[in-house]
Amino acid sequence: MATIDNFNFDGKKAIVRVDFNVPLDENGNITDDTRIRGALPTLKKILNDNGSLIIMSHMGKPKGKVNPKMSLSQIKDAVAKALGTDVAFAEDCATADDMAANLKPGQVLLLENLRFHPEEEGKPVGIDKEDPNYDAAKKEMKERQKEFAKKLASYADVYVNDAFGTAHRRHASTAVVADFFDNDHKMLGYLMEKEVKAVDNVLNNINRPFTAIMGGSKVSTKIGIIENLMDKVDNLILCGGMTYTFAKAQGGNVGLSICENDKLDLALEIMKKAKEKGVNLVLGTDCVAADAFSNDANTQICSAMDIPEGWEGMDAGPETRKAFADVIRNSKTILWNGPAGVFEFDNFSAGSRAIADAVVEATKNGAFSLVGGGDSVACVNKFGLADEVSYVSTGGGALLEAIEGKVLPGIAAIKG
Repeated sequence: MATIDNFNFDGKKAIVRVDFNVPLDENGNITDDTRIRGALPTLKKILNDNGSLIIMSHMGKPKGKVNPKMSLSQIKDAVAKALGTDVAFAEDCATADDMAANLKPGQVLLLENLRFHPEEEGKPVGIDKEDPNYDAAKKEMKERQKEFAKKLASYADVYVNDAFGTAHRRHASTAVVADFFDNDHKMLGYLMEKEVKAVDNVLNNINRPFTAIMGGSKVSTKIGIIENLMDKVDNLILCGGMTYTFAKAQGGNVGLSICENDKLDLALEIMKKAKEKGVNLVLGTDCVAADAFSNDANTQICSAMDIPEGWEGMDAGPETRKAFADVIRNSKTILWNGPAGVFEFDNFSAGSRAIADAVVEATKNGAFSLVGGGDSVACVNKFGLADEVSYVSTGGGALLEAIEGKVLPGIAAIKG
């Protein structure tokens, strides 16, 4: 299998799938260019080898229709500035034949949003799953997706996938396109290689104690990960909104706190499994409760099991922060996905900050720490600590599915 490091792109046209789904403000200005910067090593390697570069990406969810607010033309100048060279723009990714053919070594072409074409995602449009014709429509769309991928492949000699954030989707540009290149002409980009290695480090190259920190509002969205990790971790910290589902499952009063009432049995089952497997399950014991969902709300510290009526848990309390930090500091492998509270509000960010500080301290003492999932990444960026953990993953859903033990189509299409 070819690798980007041992491949010489001299005189070759390379089509690279990146994840340039960057946030824009109302005027179309980029508010966070992390994803563009993340892809630069791969893109510059191709240009430095005297190859020509075709960049493809999606932006947003246009659902197979052209939407100017999701046009990649808005980021063309930013990409050009980051690469230090002019970037041409193809207004339709499916009709860029001539522009691709005329591309000279060292030149760059950015294709318009792949998802302006329904074939990219490969889902039938305008037909319900219950419709008797759905299966036929699905089959037809798969054929159209294959033709769309073949068209994209025709632009280049080499395919590089550097979009970990979309690796869990079998889309035309992330997986199907790879079928049109032999093993010597398709490869992972540097960012993808780093992501795959980081996940492998956490799941298969474990130094113990191994601690996983799972936050966020719902147990239901994390159940697959929790179950897969239960056979691997020594400590499992569950925090954030899911705290209150566990508290209520044990007979606690949670006031107005977020709570999945239909998942109380699931919470008890998780507690039982952890005990059976010898996993140290760490749950919040106290919280910072507020009388409104606002940074300026009145607050009080109370037991996570006894939140007054009309109040809601918004952050981990001081006892909980200390308990979490003690476990994290003594760990050698750390996975963090999800905050401990409503960290976007400064007055409710102390729990997430305590976790971040403890992860940084453990990392300085030799632990491998992987931070992933949009909110956790936003946390470490907010606190200015992204450079002080071992690895910050760019992939939200892709990272979670990899941790669940699922095969990612975007990686399988290249590695087999």
